[in-house]
Amino acid sequence: MPSAASKPASGRTRAERLEARVTAEQKSLIERAAALQGRSLTDFVLTSVQDAARRAIEEHQQLALSVRDSEAFVDALLNPQPVNDRLRDTVRRYREQAGV
Repeated sequence: MPSAASKPASGRTRAERLEARVTAEQKSLIERAAALQGRSLTDFVLTSVQDAARRAIEEHQQLALSVRDSEAFVDALLNPQPVNDRLRDTVRRYREQAGV
């Protein structure tokens, strides 16, 4: 049974095109996987690509820290170092370059 992803949502038409060149082996593998799931090749490819895109975006947006890094981060927040001349100079240069 085709999933809801195989039909465009009401009011949305598929107006864009995405093309890719694949080897015969790749196409055969993808066709076999789609057939095993009872889905069209287009539905299988689109759903798979969307899932991969979402995962890539989520991974990019997450910040993973080791326990040591997490402790150092929290310590820096709770016990900030006093502002020194080097930091003041850096902020001044940034403001000059950014125009703020």
